[in-house]
Amino acid sequence: MQVTNTILMVRPRGFRMNEQTAVNNFFQEDLKLRNATINAMALEEFDAFIDVLKAKGIHVVVVDDNPDTDTPDAIFPNNWVSFHEEGTVGLYPMFAKNRRKERREDILDRLEDDDFVIENLMDYTAAEEEGYFLEGTGSVVMDRVSKKAYCALSARADEELFIEFCEDFEYSPVIFTAYQTVDGKRMPIYHTNVMMCLGERFAVICLASIDDKKERKNVVEHLKLDGKEIIAITEAQMHQFAGNMLQLLGAFDQRYIVMSSAAFKSLTPTQLKNLEKHGEILHSDLKTIETCGGGSARCMIAEVFLPKQNRVYGKD
Repeated sequence: MQVTNTILMVRPRGFRMNEQTAVNNFFQEDLKLRNATINAMALEEFDAFIDVLKAKGIHVVVVDDNPDTDTPDAIFPNNWVSFHEEGTVGLYPMFAKNRRKERREDILDRLEDDDFVIENLMDYTAAEEEGYFLEGTGSVVMDRVSKKAYCALSARADEELFIEFCEDFEYSPVIFTAYQTVDGKRMPIYHTNVMMCLGERFAVICLASIDDKKERKNVVEHLKLDGKEIIAITEAQMHQFAGNMLQLLGAFDQRYIVMSSAAFKSLTPTQLKNLEKHGEILHSDLKTIETCGGGSARCMIAEVFLPKQNRVYGKD
């Protein structure tokens, strides 16, 4: 399956602009507010977003951030963990040292308590000691049906580690580099999932960010081969997080496309019409989270594809 109706999200307790990630996340900005004020604003946005999702029958497993650790980016769990249909959990090496504290065994225990089955751990975190990183579904955008994985190389997405991931999970790698303009210079985009999104039958992608024509052509050919309708966005729209969206299942297997209000407002009527062919659009205001965290709706969501136990109740 390419889409799921179950997701994991982490409610923030110490959210702020993370100085350790700002060195190569050029989407972050300093709001010049007290940290407690920033977290309160982010918490309000988070809870409103949860309400939007739950109202459509999307199953949200909410875990509170650990108040005893300095984890300003815990609201973005998709970078340290991924969950797969065969019962495998991926654990990933993180660029920022304070983000490594986000990995929590108790979150995996919580999912098992909810009858999800975890059979195996694929742990890549030892690569941190050698200075190599691959930040989960931030770095890796998966086509789970066609078994292809897309990765924009950056300081947070090492090529050899990505290929190792693809070998372990039996995905075909599609590798490229995506750029954004920062102070007149072309700089690598920190995560793949801010410039592209894959749904069942569509792909939202900032093709203009792939400067190498051969790499751009290769990405387009793979998407077309797999029957994806390509919805191209501009770099300006990407900076409004229009690439950071996710298709999910709600009640009665209804398809939804989830994004922030900033992303929604940046899209043209034609782009919205094309997206609506693939699901109802849900959006919520995430301005504080986007500005300070440099991530948006998709970054906040770790999709849960784990199988569930078949329990029989009422028998001796």
